[in-house]
Amino acid sequence: MSFRKISIIGVGLLGGSIGLAARKTRLAGEVAGFVRREKSVAECEKYGVTDYATTDLLAAVSNADVVILCIPLAQMRPLAEKFLPALSRDAVVTDVGSVKTGVVRELEPLVARAGAHFVGSHPMAGAEKTGVAAARENLFDKAVCVLTPTKKSTATAVRRVEQFWKALGARALKLPPEQHDVLVGRSSHLPHIVAATLASLVLDPARPKAQAQLCANGFRDTTRIASGSPEMWRDIALANRRNLAKSLNRFIAGLRQFQKSLDRADAKAISKFFERAKSRRDAWHPRILNSEF
Repeated sequence: MSFRKISIIGVGLLGGSIGLAARKTRLAGEVAGFVRREKSVAECEKYGVTDYATTDLLAAVSNADVVILCIPLAQMRPLAEKFLPALSRDAVVTDVGSVKTGVVRELEPLVARAGAHFVGSHPMAGAEKTGVAAARENLFDKAVCVLTPTKKSTATAVRRVEQFWKALGARALKLPPEQHDVLVGRSSHLPHIVAATLASLVLDPARPKAQAQLCANGFRDTTRIASGSPEMWRDIALANRRNLAKSLNRFIAGLRQFQKSLDRADAKAISKFFERAKSRRDAWHPRILNSEF
């Protein structure tokens, strides 16, 4: 399937990567990008992520049959309200947001007013780097992209969004918005909180200067995602706060149990702690590499 025009609202890492992949595969006759600053227009041209970029939101959306929101969660509804007058009937609007329940609840009826369709999506791909300079055309290769249709979603709109992501190299998985948020609260949002906490604790300026010099590969790998956008993660934490809080409670309980084992010098319990983690991680990793899920 090819599209007449794809409009990317927010051309950073994800938006830029969508643009590069769409242009490479010739997925659309035209790939437009909306950005807030004139400087960003020049960056889009420099990196070739869109056919053209503009600070004119209505012009970017006009005549598009697919619109992708690649902006922080808190900005989605305000911008969608602004571009509704330019939205074509039967156009499909989707997003890349990491939390789905609130986005779907707000945008589905809003987009329907214009005679268009909203289907939430979340590509499980990204990096700690931000900005269009970090975009790459293979970012979505073999990545899972969660689609979150509802009872109001039309089969045609869902199919178009699914075909869109598959054309970019992703694998589609359909989940209800609420279930998506529970699962990513554990597997995506909780790890970021852990990484941020660890980075702040260990790299506290009050520590001896030698502390940072002793942070090797394990620390680097564990805290890599702490370099992500603070604005984006603030919005994610707030939007999924109930699920994230439950995951944090379970995680803290696990740490406290391990702490008790340490206090008792319980070698058996400590061994079991590490053995269980290794077994589960080792069983998961080859399946991810071989796309067996």
